[in-house]
Amino acid sequence: MPSSTTPQALSVSQLNQRAKQTLERDVGEVWVEGELSNVSRPASGHIYFTLKDDRAQIRCALFRQRARFVAAPMRDGDQVKLRGRVSLFEPRGDYQLIAEAVQAAGLGELLAAFERLKAQLDGEGVFANARPLPFPPRKLLILSSATGAAIRDVLAVLQARWPLADVTLIPVPVQGAEAAPAMISALGLLNRQARLDPERDVILITRGGGSLEDLWAFNNEHLARAIFHSRLPVMSAVGHEVDVTLADFAADLRAPTPSAAAERLVPDQHTLKRQLEHHENRLQRAMQARLERDSQRLDTLRAKLRHPGEQLNRQRQHLTALNQRLSRAMQQTLTQQKAHTEQLAKRLASQDMARLHRTEKDRVSQLQRRLGTAMQRQLESRQARLTSAARELNAVSPLAVLGRGYAIAQDEQGQVVRRAEDTSPGQKLKLKLGEGQLSVEVKRRYKV
Repeated sequence: MPSSTTPQALSVSQLNQRAKQTLERDVGEVWVEGELSNVSRPASGHIYFTLKDDRAQIRCALFRQRARFVAAPMRDGDQVKLRGRVSLFEPRGDYQLIAEAVQAAGLGELLAAFERLKAQLDGEGVFANARPLPFPPRKLLILSSATGAAIRDVLAVLQARWPLADVTLIPVPVQGAEAAPAMISALGLLNRQARLDPERDVILITRGGGSLEDLWAFNNEHLARAIFHSRLPVMSAVGHEVDVTLADFAADLRAPTPSAAAERLVPDQHTLKRQLEHHENRLQRAMQARLERDSQRLDTLRAKLRHPGEQLNRQRQHLTALNQRLSRAMQQTLTQQKAHTEQLAKRLASQDMARLHRTEKDRVSQLQRRLGTAMQRQLESRQARLTSAARELNAVSPLAVLGRGYAIAQDEQGQVVRRAEDTSPGQKLKLKLGEGQLSVEVKRRYKV
């Protein structure tokens, strides 16, 4: 016969309380690894999420006072390790894990693998590339995601600094297992095409920032070797400034960010414009100064230049002055001699005429001889000076040049023709000869 008594029942809250105590006592604090899902950040500052693997999941809570010590942002799909206490939320009976610390799973292993591979490739000389990049490149080939922020940043900087840049985007995945093979294949294709098109100058490999796992494709050793063996110079700009990949070491040049890569590849058009304006101003000032100096020199030469007619007039005037001086000197000498003769005649009249006549006659004869000799010498001296002046005058006279067989050609306006190329067939010219003039017509021009 069944017993009429029933066992004492627990309330729901008592059951949940016992379960919580059992979980916290028997399981306690543990390290658990899994994938983040349903990450939620309410205004309270706490973080609620689900930690799962391929067969199970558990609700988790990271309270505000602990959340501020987590360095990396927590995102759905991240693989993490967390330390926490297993507990139960009594009001709802929810089994949960109260997280105390969170870190990226596998980070230490990835860093160790990175350092091992880096040392191996460095020992093989894969990081020895340092070829200079043409500046600016005639053609820029970009390997990047067609939809990522990196390509938008690069194109924006290129447009602002150097709109003339010839850019070709080769879209490739930049994250995941297929990223490295796709970039290796693209590098091979571009280098094969470079043999046919030598104007393909620079390859830029770029993507935006991310976690170590996001950037791991750029640590692929085969990609690093492909960059090292590239015939075309390669610039790498992967992630943020603190991110460093094997692709950066293998490239000819590394830029800290995609935007910085664009700034290093092309000049700034505004800076070049300012430099051109500066050089233009300097050139204009130099040209103006040169023109002023040449103008002053031309004025000086023009002031010194005299027409041959003016030179002849000056020589003629000088010759006339010499003749006048010679005439005056001869007249003065004659006058002086005449006065002296008259004085002697008076003295002769007061002396013994016969004796004085003989004496003075002798003296007069002597004086006449001296006068004749002096006048002859004076005439010879003046004649020599006159002859010398005439020779000088004849030497500078264009008529003397014409007398030697030369001619002066003048156009219809009377301008002297100095070069054959200043004339044209059929043109009328006037030739001035040593004696007379000729009117001629140009039949043909020659260059000597």
